Amino acid sequence: MAQIFPRSANSFAKVSIVLAGLAAAAILATAYRLDRGHFITDVGVAPDQPVPFSHKHHVTDDGIDCRYCHTSVETSAVAGLPPTETCMSCHSQIWNNASMLEPVRASYQTGRSLAWTRVHDLPDFVYFNHSIHINKGIGCSTCHGRVDLMPLTYKVNSLYMNWCVSCHREPERWVRPRDQVFNMAWEPPPDQMELGKKLVAEYKIQKLVDCWTCHR
Repeated sequence: MAQIFPRSANSFAKVSIVLAGLAAAAILATAYRLDRGHFITDVGVAPDQPVPFSHKHHVTDDGIDCRYCHTSVETSAVAGLPPTETCMSCHSQIWNNASMLEPVRASYQTGRSLAWTRVHDLPDFVYFNHSIHINKGIGCSTCHGRVDLMPLTYKVNSLYMNWCVSCHREPERWVRPRDQVFNMAWEPPPDQMELGKKLVAEYKIQKLVDCWTCHR
């Protein structure tokens, strides 16, 4: 019987298999990069807001504490957004004619809340409690980054599940003294692991990685 395929077909088949494997790997790697890219996670992207609020100006320049606006962050699951009255407590006196603050004045006069665009927006199936993390010694900047240096607020971390779980597995890497939670400039000391293990025991921090911890 005559040979159907030439001898070169064996080499061609081997090369084709290798190329197919490389193509599959490239597709998976590209998909992974796309899934982690800023166009999916919005990391580093400052969304449009009704007012170009600058944390850098209010926190770094004016020295306003996080809790002045986010009043419920220590006691509630949500950090809370300030009512317009909080803004107007200052801006009825200063920059009270600035055009960029017209939406704030309109909100105050009409009683309609400003429609802020959420920067850190977890899915509805994820439960997160700010007060627990604050009272266990997790600083604002650990999750939100150096917001005090942001002229416009953007997300620093993806908030993907593996990012959250990495902290839950090793909280000693991130926990800080409670009196430093709102210190945006705090940096882990050289002996962070030793300090962290001490604080984990003192604050009774559990390494919660069960599904129901966040998915309720």
